[in-house]
Amino acid sequence: MNRTRMLGVALAMTALAAAPATAGAKTLIGSGSSVAEPYLRSLFAGYHKVKPKVHFIYTADGGNAGVKDVQQKRSSFAVNTRPPLPSDSGTTYRQLFLDGLCIDVNSANSLSNISIGNLADIFLGNATNWSQVPGSGLSTTIDPVGRDSTAGTYTFFQSAVLNGKTQSSNVNPVTSDGLVANAVAKDPNAIGYVGFAHSKGKGLKTLTLNGVACAPKYVKAQAYPLSRYIWFVSASDNPDPAVIRFATWVRTSAAAGKILKRAGAVPAFNRRH
Repeated sequence: MNRTRMLGVALAMTALAAAPATAGAKTLIGSGSSVAEPYLRSLFAGYHKVKPKVHFIYTADGGNAGVKDVQQKRSSFAVNTRPPLPSDSGTTYRQLFLDGLCIDVNSANSLSNISIGNLADIFLGNATNWSQVPGSGLSTTIDPVGRDSTAGTYTFFQSAVLNGKTQSSNVNPVTSDGLVANAVAKDPNAIGYVGFAHSKGKGLKTLTLNGVACAPKYVKAQAYPLSRYIWFVSASDNPDPAVIRFATWVRTSAAAGKILKRAGAVPAFNRRH
């Protein structure tokens, strides 16, 4: 069990111990995307106000790992950042809301825009020096930072940018978007991909991609090239009704839409928010 998984389990056990033992209380156990975790924390708190007896335990072990958790009945739901694949048998995917996968460099980098082609060259190892990328103002070795294969974001990036190819061995694969952002903020030569929730911060600069900003209005219109849905994953057979009620609330309610906007995500189906 890796350190991230151990930490997630430890937090889950702590949350379970802290959950009130009130009559009729319900604890929903989920896992998956670290990209979506900041949004989910806000949604969990908002739903608890609507359904005070419902509590949540969520382990951010990566979207792909979360799907396996549902398949093996370790979790009653998962959240993923990529569409369903044939390997996801026994699960049902529901679109929840929209997010943008932003491309960030260190603030010391003069680059402001990058093309999908240049981005692919970097993460495939075809471009290894910033002098090969127009506009960077650097002539140093590129330090690309990406996600590991447990992440749905890794699979999404692989499909949307790398045309199904595997990241180069010079890409530093880490276990969360937060770690990607931290690595890029500390390294003037770094570049990485992160969701909205982690794309802003000291030491980071978000690039336009093919000339389009990674911003909510362009994600809402799906004009930004790496716009994507955040997906709710449950068992296809006999899913917990309480889990489905939560997913429906997140997807459609005006209250959830307001929470998503405040958290930085993009509501897609919610009633007026």
